[in-house]
Amino acid sequence: MRVLPLLVLGLAFCGHAAAARIESHGYAQFGTLKYSAGFSHFDWANPDAPKGGTLRIMAAGTFDTLNPYTLKGTSPSSTANFLQYGVSELNEPLMVGTGQYDPSGDEATSSYGLIARSVEYADDRSWVVFNLRPEAHFSDGQPITAADVAFSYRTLLKQGHPQYRTSLQEVQRVDQLNPHRVRFVFKRSGNPLLILRLGELPILSRHYWQGRNFQATTFEPPVSSGPYRITQVEPGRRLVFERDRHWWGKDLPVNRGKYNFDRVEVEFYRDSNVAFEAFKAGEFDIYIEHQAKNWANGYDFPAVAEGAVVKREIVHRIPTQTQGLFLNTRRARFNDARVRQALAMLFDFEWTNRTLFSGAYQRANSYFPNSEFTASGLPTGQEWLLLAPWRERLPPRLFTEPFEVSQTEGNGIPRDTLRSAMALLAEAGWNYRDGQLRNRVGQPLQVEVLLVNPTLERILEPYVENLGRIGIDAHLRTVDRAQYKQRLDQFDFDMILMTLNQTLSPGLEQWQYFHSSQAAIKGSKNYAGIADPVVDRLLEQLLGARSREEQVAATRALDRVLLWQHYMVPNWYLNYHRLAYRDRFAFLPTPPYALALNTWWLKPLENNR
Repeated sequence: MRVLPLLVLGLAFCGHAAAARIESHGYAQFGTLKYSAGFSHFDWANPDAPKGGTLRIMAAGTFDTLNPYTLKGTSPSSTANFLQYGVSELNEPLMVGTGQYDPSGDEATSSYGLIARSVEYADDRSWVVFNLRPEAHFSDGQPITAADVAFSYRTLLKQGHPQYRTSLQEVQRVDQLNPHRVRFVFKRSGNPLLILRLGELPILSRHYWQGRNFQATTFEPPVSSGPYRITQVEPGRRLVFERDRHWWGKDLPVNRGKYNFDRVEVEFYRDSNVAFEAFKAGEFDIYIEHQAKNWANGYDFPAVAEGAVVKREIVHRIPTQTQGLFLNTRRARFNDARVRQALAMLFDFEWTNRTLFSGAYQRANSYFPNSEFTASGLPTGQEWLLLAPWRERLPPRLFTEPFEVSQTEGNGIPRDTLRSAMALLAEAGWNYRDGQLRNRVGQPLQVEVLLVNPTLERILEPYVENLGRIGIDAHLRTVDRAQYKQRLDQFDFDMILMTLNQTLSPGLEQWQYFHSSQAAIKGSKNYAGIADPVVDRLLEQLLGARSREEQVAATRALDRVLLWQHYMVPNWYLNYHRLAYRDRFAFLPTPPYALALNTWWLKPLENNR
């Protein structure tokens, strides 16, 4: 890594004070990079892995577009588990290690050059320059240039999914310095996370997209630059990827030992039971299990007994998804935290875990399960300093009691809990009469739980029954994927079971989930409609964190505030992968922060190149 004066190549520009310029092969948000310049490969990838053969995988649901960057339609990468396979329709980014394209297996907040050969930035993080690899090109042979990077930024900002407007909003301008150098100037200094997020920017082909409607759905595989090309498309049902033997990036250190299959065939299944039966019959090679009951009881078939199918639990240290029943506070009846708290008290996780999940799960007591960002105990140190100015706006118990979810013995909701829930509802103006909870004008308290996955009905039906016991008019409604997406985009729901992806370095995605600016943006991920000045300020402090310690403190403070406001009914989580696969594969030990299926290869006898 080199540190030079800023007055190099005209990088001193109006609006920012002089600072040091740092140039490196990678970027660490905090601290130092694990891999030095000139490294040969990541430790968790085998650089000598043989290439060849076919991988057959499954995807849940369906797709109606191959453009993953707009609000319209459902692309393959947005279906459950798809990105874990390491092959997708996504465009390559400038850097890898963070983000969804190719996450690191052994570092929390570091990225390394992919399309970008190196990165330069001011030590006050007021700008960043990406130096592109001259050899990088798209699948049609056209070179990747600074013009493509600038086009990608502007297109995603103006026409992409609303999440890009959020993640790119702190950029003041983009400058094409020469065909292989592009600079982003920031609206403010001191935002180390923004460099990581810009490194994750997918690079689109300007010459391909100019003249096309970027926001339209399409089944034409767009021009990309990655290791695979989509060669067959059966809309909604099947995709075939074939390895590009002339891929420009195959020998880069970040790619050595990855993308080892010549062909990847993907079948889409709308029903998980049908998919599992197809796996048992040998229709595809890997099954990522999400049903505890099936994991406990469904693998008693000959291929497992004979060793032809391997069943493994792989412990990891990945922050698990935020999963819970989110309440839509845009609806007046859920705008009172006491109502939300009462609804949360009636979810009997212990009974559900014992009866339906064979005891497999842990109860989530945080928006950041399985991570150091969980707000455990009482606020102390830097976290307390962040929360103290807001004492008058926060529940007093936040400072004196650890947050705890309501628990049972696993034999049903106790009467005391029912009485406490009804007391909270009465305080909020809901009283029991004529067999229902009603407000002052006689309207009943109604809750519709909107679902897209029918298998969740058996899990949530007991919760609906518990709500009914105290006079809440509650029911489940399962709709098809198209209607579900439309209703989510329009916030047309009372309650949904939703997961929010979390990362090893929380930042801009938290803004998308919880900031007040997102509450009214159609298609945003602020499903609960949170509009709280305390949350907004904590998000600003999270984005401005200058050290890992500051980041952890801000995230814990955010977690604590969200929990005490009861925006969701916390569900459950696992700290291990449940994976079944045919005994055709070889791989190194799984790293702590990724499943790393993109580093697997076929055993020699199966490698039929």
